[in-house]
Amino acid sequence: MAFGAHAGRGAYGMDRATRTLTVAAVDSVPVYREGLGAVIGRNPGLRWGGHAASHHAGIQLCEQLRPDLMLIDSALDPHAHLVRLLVEAHPMLVVTLLVDAAHRTTAYLATILEAGAHGALPRTVDPRRLTEGIRRTYVERHYTDPALAALVPRQRTGESSTARQPMPLSRREYQVLQLIAEGMENSAVADTLFLSVETVRTHVKSILRKLSARDRTHAVTKAFRSGLLIINPADQDQPGARSPRS
Repeated sequence: MAFGAHAGRGAYGMDRATRTLTVAAVDSVPVYREGLGAVIGRNPGLRWGGHAASHHAGIQLCEQLRPDLMLIDSALDPHAHLVRLLVEAHPMLVVTLLVDAAHRTTAYLATILEAGAHGALPRTVDPRRLTEGIRRTYVERHYTDPALAALVPRQRTGESSTARQPMPLSRREYQVLQLIAEGMENSAVADTLFLSVETVRTHVKSILRKLSARDRTHAVTKAFRSGLLIINPADQDQPGARSPRS
């Protein structure tokens, strides 16, 4: 079943069906990323572009690599913030969620659809269905693996689609906030994002204003509490891992 799928037609549709696709992923689990790279790398018509383990690194990867399709672990994007930012910044990019057991719900599928996701595959999908799902999502622009099809919300007759809720922060502000949450000072943020320190200061001021925060620590705390930022699932698995300070 598809998210209202219809395959491309004519020469353009044929090109989408036959071209070699560059695929990248945002996933926090090293072994899983290696597996994705191995499966995609040995499949004719697909090229492994690389991976990122966090939102800000995923945004940078898209800016630098310009992949055709990005796979995103649902555990890293439970509120579809990254989906929304990538879709808005890169209209030609196809975004597919790898949905884990905790997010196999109609509510989550509705959230990623509203954010602009093009496809959804189970995180436990086998290699053949993974590569088939990648190709079909790219060609049709809307595809759901059969194992998730029953969860796709059905729009009632006459009901209009829900307007996308805008992100409170810009793409760059979101990256800056994530790096601040990792404990970086402005100079380190500037080096990571290839920005000037003054530009980072400007972004920080905008973040504080938009989140109605007193200072950087308050902004990070509010972002975690509201779900704007999440704890990386891989960090939670580390011995002695701690929750963000309140």
